[in-house]
Amino acid sequence: MKREDLTEKLLDIKREKGWSWKYICEKIGGYSDVLITGAILGQMKLTKPQAANAGELFGLSKAEIAMLNEVPMRGTGTPMPPTDPLIYRFYEMVMVNGPAWKALIEEEFGDGIMSAIDFDMALERVANPKGDRVKITMSGKFLPYKYYGASGNVPEYGFKEE
Repeated sequence: MKREDLTEKLLDIKREKGWSWKYICEKIGGYSDVLITGAILGQMKLTKPQAANAGELFGLSKAEIAMLNEVPMRGTGTPMPPTDPLIYRFYEMVMVNGPAWKALIEEEFGDGIMSAIDFDMALERVANPKGDRVKITMSGKFLPYKYYGASGNVPEYGFKEE
């Protein structure tokens, strides 16, 4: 079985049972709803205990449970640029705001990047009389670029210089 086939099987069971993502995430437990949902959709991996919980919930075979604990090929299945309107809006936010985010992060932290590996994300609904809002909070570790071959008084990392 391919990972994509397992994802489709899990989504079929979710539909048949009428389960919400919140319910599935509560039953699997241990991580954020974003990460667990991402794992069910084939983009993240679960720990062995979480994969066992998912196996019990979905009635999976040992091989399917093991697959949920394997590192997936992330990013597959989404064309670039994305065609789904909601996902495209995230792409659009990065295209439009990315240069400003880059400039502001570099001014505050120095030459480096925000990690998408050492990373947290939370999604919440914020009530608003003009229409509820989606609030996404992202927090990633700052990783300075390493200037290889540095010697003498030359900085080795791209931390912000004072």
